[in-house]
Amino acid sequence: MTSPAGPEDLDAPPRFVLGSKVRARAAVRNDGSVPHVPVGDLLVEPGDLGYVRDIGSFLQRFRIYEIDFIRSGRIIGMRAGELEPAD
Repeated sequence: MTSPAGPEDLDAPPRFVLGSKVRARAAVRNDGSVPHVPVGDLLVEPGDLGYVRDIGSFLQRFRIYEIDFIRSGRIIGMRAGELEPAD
């Protein structure tokens, strides 16, 4: 028996499609994956607007949305629970 797909599981359909306008639900700080930015620095603030640029996966289990935050000029990978539709 398989368990039902979680909300961000690759077995579930994507919540967003390429080009979707989204809003960050939470602050995102650098965990060391963004070069030239000190670890712990704020990358995205709640309410920042961006667009889904690509959809990938992490650990072959979780869907990751590559979000282009136009105002800050940053492209950040986020999970669906960190985002909400902005339309």
